[in-house]
Amino acid sequence: MTKAELAQKLATSFDLSSKSEGEKIISFIFDEIASSLVNREEIAIAGFGKFLTADRAAREGVNPSTGEKIKIAATTVTKFKAAKQLKDAVAK
Repeated sequence: MTKAELAQKLATSFDLSSKSEGEKIISFIFDEIASSLVNREEIAIAGFGKFLTADRAAREGVNPSTGEKIKIAATTVTKFKAAKQLKDAVAK
């Protein structure tokens, strides 16, 4: 499902006057999640899951095409942990 399809479903489900209103709502939600992650805050949505950040240490890797050893820099990554309700719904 794309963002546009989700916006259309939102507009239809809640009798919004246009799909663009649904897109504004979805953009707001995604922007707030992204902003919280940038500030290293955890976002917990009951019944859905948690978005969080984690530090990944610098490490040594191997270029698969040449076999040459390379250094991979430390970075911050985003993670998502699904809630039990979401895991159970997907497993059905």
